[in-house]
Amino acid sequence: MALLEVSNLSMGFSDRQLYSDAAFNLSKGEHMGVVGQNGVGKSTLIKIITGSEIPLTGNVKWQKGTKVGYLDQYADIPEGMTLIDFLHTAFDEMYQMNEHMEGLYEKYAETMDDKLLEQAGRIQEKLESGQFYDLETRIEQVITGLGLDKIGRDHLVSEMSGGQRSKIILAKLILENPEVILLDEPTNYLDITHIDWLINYLNSYEGAALIISHDYDFLDQVTNCIINIAFGKINKYRGSFKQAMKQREEREKTQQKEYIKQQEEISQAKKFINKFKAGSRSNMAKSREKMLDRMEIIDPPSNNIQASFDFPYYETGSQNALVVDELSVGYDKPLLSPVSFSVNTDEKIGFQGFNGVGKSTLIKSILGNIDSLGGDATFSPSAKVSYFSQDLEWDNDNETPLQIIQDKYPKLTFKDIRTKLAKCGLDASNAMKPMHELSGGEQTKVKLALMEFVDSNFLIMDEPTNHLDDETKNALKQAILDFPGNAIIVSHEMSFYTELVDRVLDIEKLSLKEKEKE
Repeated sequence: MALLEVSNLSMGFSDRQLYSDAAFNLSKGEHMGVVGQNGVGKSTLIKIITGSEIPLTGNVKWQKGTKVGYLDQYADIPEGMTLIDFLHTAFDEMYQMNEHMEGLYEKYAETMDDKLLEQAGRIQEKLESGQFYDLETRIEQVITGLGLDKIGRDHLVSEMSGGQRSKIILAKLILENPEVILLDEPTNYLDITHIDWLINYLNSYEGAALIISHDYDFLDQVTNCIINIAFGKINKYRGSFKQAMKQREEREKTQQKEYIKQQEEISQAKKFINKFKAGSRSNMAKSREKMLDRMEIIDPPSNNIQASFDFPYYETGSQNALVVDELSVGYDKPLLSPVSFSVNTDEKIGFQGFNGVGKSTLIKSILGNIDSLGGDATFSPSAKVSYFSQDLEWDNDNETPLQIIQDKYPKLTFKDIRTKLAKCGLDASNAMKPMHELSGGEQTKVKLALMEFVDSNFLIMDEPTNHLDDETKNALKQAILDFPGNAIIVSHEMSFYTELVDRVLDIEKLSLKEKEKE
């Protein structure tokens, strides 16, 4: 029996059907990737599996007693809890057992009751078999592996960014070591080094995993099967991501041939019916009508929504687009040594370094969004900057994409806004939904659409690929390549930015590394 069986699954909302009569299963040892375009229902599928969403129809059946862990980025965490306190909650039961055992030993010392000693001894055996006395070492290994030491063990969870919270929730999930782990975009807030650590962990993890990710390089290294969600269907493929995509391509080719063949049969049958339905061969015509009524229609392999971007360019002739001189950044204390570098005309650079080392803070200090602790950052007088921040935060997330853009640019017509959103891959129904109902990828597309209404000559983009599907990432990469001006790109996906930039500024090592464009 599979660990998880999903059958007859149908789910949708008032304006859109996500899946219809879908089915798949997850077996022991399977590391299943979940792929599909933004908005097809990948995160909704996880919510259905965990019971936080109720499908329209269908059954979700877990093998009895299966321990499931879920990377829930919105988990409630008590006020006043520190990072290390939160990680200790992964072993609450064992810490409670240890506390009970110590209490028994204390009572034994007072009463010399051998029954208390026997009880304490049985608990100690359980703790030893559960490797209780190695827990602190395991916690420290995960802290180091995911770079949580950069956040600080005594950092209050309530004061953490969304990305930091995601990392500590992932850390706790790893420490709990359940039989099945459900991960929704686990690499979004990890840098390359920590992604490598997670890859090694997953490859040694003996349990089953279900992983949503748009980082296909990551998926190819950690999965042995894939489910692809597209056009209301969920299809399962065996093998790595690349092998699965080859299978999908062959399936779509076969479907296309069958579709064309059936359409020819339908066309011939309709011609015969129209020609003979009133004549001597009317019985044969009626027979063909019944055949058409009973025929199971083959759908054509539909094309995905294709996004495209075009960041309008403002002409400039400045030689030094940006000069950063001994800039010290941080809040209470510097996050890194003072940074000095310059960006010349039309040059594009990448920022590299561990999460938490200060890439986003450096960008915000350069832009003047937060005060620096020393030094200067000076843009050319003719520089016009367009900035993409990685945070998906809105002044009012009850507003729709249309309302948000209209509020910012009131002179734009409804048609102009709809055209721009459609071009960025957001369909009509999603353009009219509140922001909080959109997926992370759909919200990212709204932010990119907003950038297309502003002429600029300097793009600064902090993790723009988070949440985006592969087709949209490729479209974004092409738009940045086509942009004639400057750019600073931060991305945990090296494959995304290495082809875009002329140089990589290693923030952690504070050294410039030349990268030739391919």
